[in-house]
Amino acid sequence: MEPRYIDVEVLPEPPRTGPDSGVARRLPRKESAMGGPPIHPLSALLLLVVDNLWLMPEFLVIDWVITIPLCFLTVLFPTLLIQKLLKKQTGAAALGYSVLLAVIAAVPTSLLGTPVGAAMLAWFGISKLWGGGRDHAAP
Repeated sequence: MEPRYIDVEVLPEPPRTGPDSGVARRLPRKESAMGGPPIHPLSALLLLVVDNLWLMPEFLVIDWVITIPLCFLTVLFPTLLIQKLLKKQTGAAALGYSVLLAVIAAVPTSLLGTPVGAAMLAWFGISKLWGGGRDHAAP
């Protein structure tokens, strides 16, 4: 059986002559739109520190009525600022990720020492803190 040959027609790129030319402009993409981690590494580090406080026996002695909300608030507000100002996310996206990390930190056990936690750290891009991650900046 002989292979069939197919003729391919290559069209030239349309001219780019201005905003009314009918050609869509390419807008610069944000880092999160380029497939980078959605969580800033400083936010992940804050979660790591507060979540690992649950490993200390002295931390468990404190009444959970105080400890759980304190962990939640300790992660919520700094993460909201980090995501909004450093990661340049919209207010809703920054709030969503901040609440997610705050809930994880408020669970009264260290979640980041588990396989689920390792997957979260990889997703959050914590390796960028130690220089292991690639920079997603456009050339």
